[in-house]
Amino acid sequence: MTMKKQAAELGRIRTGSSRPHQDPKRKRIPVKSQTFILSSHSREYVAAAADLYGGTVEEWTPQGQNVAQWRVITEARELQAILPAGDPLDQSYEMWSGGGCSRRCDGEFERIRREPCICLARFGEDWHERPADQVCRPTSRIGVYLPDMPDVGVWRLETKSYYAADVLAGGLDTILQATGGKGLMPVRMWIEQRTAVRNGKTKRFQVVMVVPSLPTLRHALSGPISTAAALDPASLSRPAIEAAPAERPDYLDEARKCRTADEVLQVWQRARNEGHGDDLELRDDLKQIAEAIAQGVDPHTGEIGDDQGDDEPGPDDDGVYDVEVLGDDEPAGTEPPVADPSSVSWPAAAQPGQGAR
Repeated sequence: MTMKKQAAELGRIRTGSSRPHQDPKRKRIPVKSQTFILSSHSREYVAAAADLYGGTVEEWTPQGQNVAQWRVITEARELQAILPAGDPLDQSYEMWSGGGCSRRCDGEFERIRREPCICLARFGEDWHERPADQVCRPTSRIGVYLPDMPDVGVWRLETKSYYAADVLAGGLDTILQATGGKGLMPVRMWIEQRTAVRNGKTKRFQVVMVVPSLPTLRHALSGPISTAAALDPASLSRPAIEAAPAERPDYLDEARKCRTADEVLQVWQRARNEGHGDDLELRDDLKQIAEAIAQGVDPHTGEIGDDQGDDEPGPDDDGVYDVEVLGDDEPAGTEPPVADPSSVSWPAAAQPGQGAR
């Protein structure tokens, strides 16, 4: 739970190399590079970098080590990268020797020996002006994703420049303020040559600029962005594609299927809720349908129902037709012919007045 969680390191991003000294007994001479140098233990990664950024793959052994690696001095003066979530920058004052890192200090407390800053105690406030082999050097490390390279892992940029440390910290603090370290951030990285005058002397140095690679400053400071936007920052400035409007229901057809005027009113209320209440023509048509249904008119055919204006009465709910009884004053010939009443006899069990049960 107390260990720092980080992605696998695939290789290094370097801003310089070295060349042999004329005196073979002396250390190699550092040389600043105008372009980025990528190195790795994997030849596959370096070959992919050469295809992407230009340059030639070569076998190479870092100074002070005996294990060969691979590197490519690219033609790229700028890299497009992605900062991982969290705080990707690690900074400290360090002193290295053949036995590894002997000091790692934050400027006030040395963490390996667990005592106050040794350089400050020995040399005072101007300790940083002492030769590099006497005091700790400011060391900045930052891990970034190179989205067009194979596999998932970070490439580590490391610099021991005091000025580069200041520039990196300032730029990344601004990014972290915006994202809170909760999301990915696309960045542009390039090597910038600078000069400074101190104590009458002009010093030339280089720094690696790391700035958000977003369309506007507003995008950079508006909080975390999605992974898709980190991979394609230009998408943030593209207009959003509007969704196709939903197909409008056929309210008139629905109303004609209603059986009561109240049901037609419900169709109109739904039309209003779905944003179609400003269609006055629809309102009037629905009103006519409701009135027609109230009058018994079929809104589909315009025909009047069976119980409206029909001379012949229809059956009741049980399917029985009413029998019309003719009065004594009805003219002869209007009653249908029947058999002689004297010839009609009721069954014995059903004679009128027998009270059969």
